[in-house]
Amino acid sequence: MTQNDLNFFKQTFSDYCKSFYSSNIEDQKNISLKEEHTLHVCKNMVQITRGLSLKEDQKLTAETVALFHDIGRFPQYAKYKTFRDNISVNHGALGAETLIEQKILEKLAGEEQDIIIQAVKFHNAFSIPKKEKEDIVFFIKLIRDADKLDIWRVFLEYYESPSEGKASAVGLGLPDLPEYSEDVLSGIYKKEIVSLQKVKTLNDFKILQLSWIFDLNFMPSFQLLNERDYMQRIISHLPQTDGIKKASLLLKEHIKAKILSV
Repeated sequence: MTQNDLNFFKQTFSDYCKSFYSSNIEDQKNISLKEEHTLHVCKNMVQITRGLSLKEDQKLTAETVALFHDIGRFPQYAKYKTFRDNISVNHGALGAETLIEQKILEKLAGEEQDIIIQAVKFHNAFSIPKKEKEDIVFFIKLIRDADKLDIWRVFLEYYESPSEGKASAVGLGLPDLPEYSEDVLSGIYKKEIVSLQKVKTLNDFKILQLSWIFDLNFMPSFQLLNERDYMQRIISHLPQTDGIKKASLLLKEHIKAKILSV
């Protein structure tokens, strides 16, 4: 894999996004959201891999994974007008299918294609498949980190924006109620990833997002998370109950321990 290959893929991605542009303001807002998200994930990936001892071709492969990780979002939204996988289609699997059907990666060696396709396919899985090869698992972990770091940004912008500035598909249609589920919050205490199936309100989803720190894999990811203060910013949009305060302290201690473990 070379820099020229990556440059070609960046143009390919840009052209692919443009094919979904719409004169409908709301549709275009949602398409632009995912295009912008992808560019931010690419920047995150560059920052993460810069902090790891990787070869140049590994860095290029990782950035290509970031570039195409959400390519399935575009046909998903075009067909279903939603980003909710549970009521439409698994966008990771659709992304992998798109890369294969469109022959987007045909310039690359078969092994490189397989790494990218599998990383795209499983970047959004609840957990990483245990049967995957070690090199593929490594890139899946990289994209899961880079993706989470920007999803936190996207949702914080949503939480902090006036209603007219929000992309409709971001909130997942969840009711914005003052309460949250104790069962969801208990996942933080157990240091577990909260399942989307347990989520009933937007506050539950915020807690689910907090639980993602237990699925971060690399030190540079924790450093970026800490620098951007994403956890405390999300917590500020939750009811300030004793339970939330307890969870906040636990999350702070977890991040600190990870950073100090270098």
